[in-house]
Order: sequence, then C-alpha cells, then structure tokens
Amino acid sequence: MSSVLSGRNRKVQQTHESGAAGLSIITRSPEETFTLGVAIGSAAAPGTVLCLFGDLGSGKTKLTQGIASGLSVPDAYAVTSPTFTYVNEYPGRLPLYHIDLYRIASPEELLDLGWEEYMEADGVVAVEWAERAGDYLPERRIDMAITITDTDERRFHITFTGKHAAIEAALVSRTHVR
Repeated sequence: MSSVLSGRNRKVQQTHESGAAGLSIITRSPEETFTLGVAIGSAAAPGTVLCLFGDLGSGKTKLTQGIASGLSVPDAYAVTSPTFTYVNEYPGRLPLYHIDLYRIASPEELLDLGWEEYMEADGVVAVEWAERAGDYLPERRIDMAITITDTDERRFHITFTGKHAAIEAALVSRTHVR
C-alpha cells in the first residue's frame, strides 16, 4: 500500500481528545494534500460527511479534488470550489457533493439549499467553511481542521465522530502510523 506522505515529509500522530479518535497529519506540498484526499475518497462509504475548517488558501479545495479522485470522479469534471453556486455535484463510485458555505450569512440559509437532504444522502459530502453551519452539522462526521504552517506545509487535525473505521484505517495504514 502506498503511503500518503513519503520519506522525511511523513509525520503522523494518533491522538484521542474528548473520547473522539483523531489523527494529526502534515503535508508539505499541494500534491501531498491531494494524495491525502485520494486516501480519504478511496475509503469513503455512503453517508460520509467531511467538514473542512481552515483559512483561505489552506488547501480545502485541493483536498476535495483528491477526494474526488479517490471516488473515481471522471477527469472530465473540473472540481472547483462552488463559492457562487454553493453546491457542486460530481458522479463517481459514490456521488460527491461539494458544498462551500463561505458566502452564507447565517446557518438558517442552509435549509433553502437542501442541506438536510445532502446530509442524509448516500454519497460523500465535503463541506468547506463548515464552521458557518453552526448547529446544523450532523453528529456523525469527520472534522478536518487545516492549519497553514509554512508556504506549502499544512497540518490536518482530523477528528472522527461516529464510525469511520475504514477511513481512519486507510489513513493510519497509508501513513504507516504505529
């Protein structure tokens, strides 16, 4: 199995906070961020909700492009941030619903976007700017807090709420965490 991060660039720690399982992963290039997304998409099951938290330029869209690749979204689809449309849908092994909440004024706007239907869909949901959803985030989800630590370096603190054993196992296995 290939590793998400290679050689000297690999740094992964397993953590457990507040009873939730978590991982901390550092990527040192956009390509490594993409590869991290591929690992997640390859292991994702129907109903997976990924909540992405991070500043502008932190790699949320690059990660989502990798998730799309892991879900076998055809290359003919350009995976871009749906800032002006709020939601982009892509076909793949499982459908990918890419949601961007940057422009919403309040969490209540989510109800007009069909939020509940997406949260209950049999595909994979990637939500950029997830903090703007407030209490509308589902209980069962994967939170990914992305911190810019250097020009190309990103720290991903990943917290699993609910059962996401396949994704957690894929990340641990592919990064050689012991």
